[in-house]
Amino acid sequence: MLPNYYDHVKEHENTLITKFFGLHRIKLRGGRKVRFVVMGNMFCTELRIHRRYDLKGSTIGRCTSKEKISQNTTLKDLDLSYEFHMDKLLRESLFKQLALDCMFLESQGIIDYSLLLGLHFRAPEHLKALLDTPDASIQENSSVDGVNSQGEPVIPPKGLLLVTHEPSSVDTAPGPHIRGSTLRAYSVGQKEVDLILPGTARLRVQLGVHMPAQANRKLSQDEPESAEVELFEVYDVVLYMGIIDILQEYNLKKKAEHAYKSLHFDPLQISVVEPKLYAKRFINFLEKVFPADRN
Repeated sequence: MLPNYYDHVKEHENTLITKFFGLHRIKLRGGRKVRFVVMGNMFCTELRIHRRYDLKGSTIGRCTSKEKISQNTTLKDLDLSYEFHMDKLLRESLFKQLALDCMFLESQGIIDYSLLLGLHFRAPEHLKALLDTPDASIQENSSVDGVNSQGEPVIPPKGLLLVTHEPSSVDTAPGPHIRGSTLRAYSVGQKEVDLILPGTARLRVQLGVHMPAQANRKLSQDEPESAEVELFEVYDVVLYMGIIDILQEYNLKKKAEHAYKSLHFDPLQISVVEPKLYAKRFINFLEKVFPADRN
């Protein structure tokens, strides 16, 4: 796989597939040999990552016990309650590269890979509700005239701004992400863009790095059938993402695992499926996570 991996990464500078920088071996005292791999860090950013998700597109066993959730927990598919809406061209660039990367992984017989997704919320104060019980979150987040039940101000999203890219204003060196070109945005006349975070920074927008979006979460209602409108929470977020765990082949062991689990669960929803189906299901799931705008 290594020669083909090298060719793919070299040909597609914006690939989302994790970067391998080296395989090393050291010899310890006593003669023991230790091997390790140096890989790119998807979340190497000056912004804090408030939420992390490992997304495969499978539904069997893809949730996290609420008792185990903390700010540093990597959550799974069924834990994700958001849709992410982004600029039209940014989304097109994302899915064009996802298709190329999944086609490559399918050709190599690879399965079990994930999209590692990191979220930076521009109003992280709201995240406390996600760690509390439902009753507590309702009490703490209920507000009147911009003040919550404790008399503290409710901080709204601070906003994100896309502007025309200026190389002199941002660091254009490859950096730890090694993600290639600056992306173009439809909302800025299809020009290359930077992301301005008011009062924080000006960042170069690359595929999977510093990508702005709106995170929408549908609010549950006691009697949805009687509701006249659907209510959503909307947050401004900065996204970081990449495809990880790309070394698992669909070998004889995995085929046996698929056969066994298919006796107990829906064979189309378990994690272990053949590469073509895995790639198709993976992209179909992400199209729901990053839906196209209707207008």
